[in-house]
Amino acid sequence: MARLALPIFLLLSFSLLCCSRPSRTRKAISPRQAGGGEDEDVKSQVERLWQEVNALKEMQALQTVCLRGIKTHKKCYLTIEEPKHYHDANEDCIAQGGTLATPRDLLENNELRDYAKRSAPGSRDVWIGVADIVKEGQYVDVNSLPVSYFNWDRSKKQPTGTKRESCVALSVVAQGKWYDDVCRSLKKYICEIVIP
Repeated sequence: MARLALPIFLLLSFSLLCCSRPSRTRKAISPRQAGGGEDEDVKSQVERLWQEVNALKEMQALQTVCLRGIKTHKKCYLTIEEPKHYHDANEDCIAQGGTLATPRDLLENNELRDYAKRSAPGSRDVWIGVADIVKEGQYVDVNSLPVSYFNWDRSKKQPTGTKRESCVALSVVAQGKWYDDVCRSLKKYICEIVIP
């Protein structure tokens, strides 16, 4: 795709420049006289073409991630089985074009739980994108936006409320309930990539 993009771009640019010259039968009008409209039109067409090429590259990358994971609710989820600390896990998700998965409602939470069971059999829990690192008890997602949906494991008195346990994991064995844990713990994790 990248090999084809540059030649296509050059061909289109050349054809636009070639075809936008005045004919010999008409008197040429300088850009100053015409108000520079044609130059601006060509520039905007070239800019639009570059935007389309970049959008296609982004969609191709998303499709690659989605093929390895699952696609649901305009999101792709991908389980990473190499256990990492919470922050390293989120950095890895960012490098793949997303963030740690953050369930926004019970349906998404259950889908993440079921996907974790299928994609990482034997896993007890996975990191999700919720934490109260900045202010104890104030849970936000990885973009620092307040979280409005919670699925705490109340039978285990979660969240515990200690400053040491600031990162949230989804428990596969406790039917998708959440608990807070030490961010330096090693866990598998699920990345979430939003599909435009």
